[in-house]
Amino acid sequence: MDERAQLRKLLLEKSYREGTFTLTSGKTSDFYIDGKQTTLSAEGAYLCGRLLYRLIAARPERISAVGGMTLGADPLVTAVSIISYLENNPIPAFIVRKESKGHGTGNYLEGKSNLPPGALVAVVEDVVTTGGTLIKVIDRVEKEGFRVGLVAAIVDRQEGGAENLAARGYPLASIFTRKELAG
Repeated sequence: MDERAQLRKLLLEKSYREGTFTLTSGKTSDFYIDGKQTTLSAEGAYLCGRLLYRLIAARPERISAVGGMTLGADPLVTAVSIISYLENNPIPAFIVRKESKGHGTGNYLEGKSNLPPGALVAVVEDVVTTGGTLIKVIDRVEKEGFRVGLVAAIVDRQEGGAENLAARGYPLASIFTRKELAG
């Protein structure tokens, strides 16, 4: 079984649930994808890291770092960074805080000192619904002087996120759409 098929199987086993759920966006849904159940498993972290790294490595312009909003992106950016190191193409990770650090530097971005000034970065998320979290990440990353060269997700729920990101000039690359994941 190829890595994408393995990840699909794992997501369906560990993360995909049907029922009535309230999403981060406030919308109600008849299904939920709890991505962290997969991304925090050893196999899931490895597979997500491999597949996201491939998206990053395929970019024509070198991506210098990978980051995303804490908590959903934490295991993803770590996995991608480790895979990149194993592939002899080290890409540092960074984390975007939900609120600025209330003491010390007051940073929104952790790991910023590992990034060259003006770096081209990838931002990632486990599951995208409206794209609001990724847009917040993009805004914070750009405010720090970095450029976003790739926006990627493990699953696009196909509920407007890709369209909202595209309207801002950032096409969404996803490993799976909801349709591809759950039929």
